[in-house]
Amino acid sequence: MATLPPAHRPPPGPRGHGREIHTLAEFDAALARSGSLAGLRIQSVDLTDRTFALLAAVTADAVFLGCPMEPEAAAKVRADGALVFPPVPELPFDPYRARLYTPEELFEGIAETGYEATPDFLAYAWFGRTRADGDILSSMLRSLHDDAVSDALDELLDGAGVVGVMGGHAMGRGTEAYAGAARLGRTLARAGLTVATGGGPGAMEAANLGAYLAPFDDAAFASALDLLARAPSFTPSVTDWARAAFAVRARWPGGGDSVGIPTWFYGHEPPNPFAGHIAKYFANATREDGLLARSTAGIVFLPGAAGTVQEIFDNATPNYYGSRGAPTPMVLVNRAHWTTRLPAWPLLEALAADRPMAARIALVDSIDEAPEALERLGK
Repeated sequence: MATLPPAHRPPPGPRGHGREIHTLAEFDAALARSGSLAGLRIQSVDLTDRTFALLAAVTADAVFLGCPMEPEAAAKVRADGALVFPPVPELPFDPYRARLYTPEELFEGIAETGYEATPDFLAYAWFGRTRADGDILSSMLRSLHDDAVSDALDELLDGAGVVGVMGGHAMGRGTEAYAGAARLGRTLARAGLTVATGGGPGAMEAANLGAYLAPFDDAAFASALDLLARAPSFTPSVTDWARAAFAVRARWPGGGDSVGIPTWFYGHEPPNPFAGHIAKYFANATREDGLLARSTAGIVFLPGAAGTVQEIFDNATPNYYGSRGAPTPMVLVNRAHWTTRLPAWPLLEALAADRPMAARIALVDSIDEAPEALERLGK
């Protein structure tokens, strides 16, 4: 199974032109090489213990994004011509963050005090207080955060074969549909693909769970499903739902990697703890487009409602116009759902007629047919 590169990948790398500094070790290494930070972007690195180094370094044209430093050092680098974006006090998130979230970070404190004390909930509460107040500072901080998350996501997925799995949040643990979505995630991960989902509960969690359990045997897979079924939904208690997931992670540590891309815009949907890397956004439109655009190896659409229908046609649009190059393979699962209950398939077929995308779409009856259909469409 392919393993995603670590979230703290040091420069130089294929993105950022080797200019981004994400850790104190990278900061020290850059100074050791040349004594200069000129032109570099130092992102969310605590530099309060590097005053002497900053006073001695060349910092012209450097950019410091949310880096705590002593007043003397800050004055010096500004005088050199560096651009300094200072940390913002009392925020429940870092708008300049250099890496994606982890489940442990977003759910910190879940075992002791419950979901309402976690960083994830506190960020959502801040969003709820500020989203409608018209304060340009709040909207700017949200935009900075989301741009930083996009940058970290691009760095993580650079060169990966990403398959998106879309589906509804209402799919309950303990159901056959949930088990099927988990099998799908496991099959894709075992084929060396990176599973990416909307990062929430239901079908999204199931696919991330399958990727997490990819290194383990069938017995572990079945046992994990049984454990999760004891807390079938994130309602009425997100705390119980999340604790069940972390119990599975504790029993089978070191699972496979995958990506979740959720949003605080739908704050009633918590992120699921099975995605090893979580790109959480404030702006849902940015999140939706980014998830679809990064699913370069194809997308599987499981039965869902309005959100999944929107995602089908959000992805069909660039396929129709060819704005992203070759059309992305699209597999819709459950013929009855997509032809009768929510007849998206007939419209998708009509759009595809006489277009290159016609050879890149498929409708299958069973979720277990989806991996083979994806492979066929991708040839």
